[in-house]
Amino acid sequence: MNKKPIFAMLAMLLSGTAFAHNLTVGDTLPTVKVADKGEITLQDDKVVYQDWNSEQLAGKVRVIQAIAGRSSAKALNADLISAITAADFPGEKYQTTTIINQDDAIWGTGSFVRSSAEDSKREFSWSSMVLDADGTVHQSWQLAADDSAIIVVDKSSQILFVKEGKLSPQEIEQALELVKSNL
Repeated sequence: MNKKPIFAMLAMLLSGTAFAHNLTVGDTLPTVKVADKGEITLQDDKVVYQDWNSEQLAGKVRVIQAIAGRSSAKALNADLISAITAADFPGEKYQTTTIINQDDAIWGTGSFVRSSAEDSKREFSWSSMVLDADGTVHQSWQLAADDSAIIVVDKSSQILFVKEGKLSPQEIEQALELVKSNL
């Protein structure tokens, strides 16, 4: 019996980031709480952090962008974010939520990551942004380091789509269609 094809397949499965997470299409998004930093809010243009819980996502269709605190991770799926902006989904039914893993920042850049997140919140005040100082979400959902994960959930937080890494044009279209069909 030739074992080489079996070992090659196992190596491919174990090395791929597509299998790193514990999120499954059809399942409900696992509950996770962020108490160190948390959701970025504005009160009279002053940044305020409040505890965040993934249960708060229910009620709207969402694209969750869970990214490492690195500009390279943010850039990976910028095409999807641009497509979402162009689609102009109704705010009462849809929201993008960005979760930034500050614990996965290049050494010495944590304060820059926090400042950049706060500036983004000021620029896009309607957006939902979470700064996860300890990487709680990434640990809980077993997301890959130095990367970007895109998760589409329906109004009841059921996972419709999940992918780590850069989305292909076809995957971007698939994610957008899932949002449209679940509004």
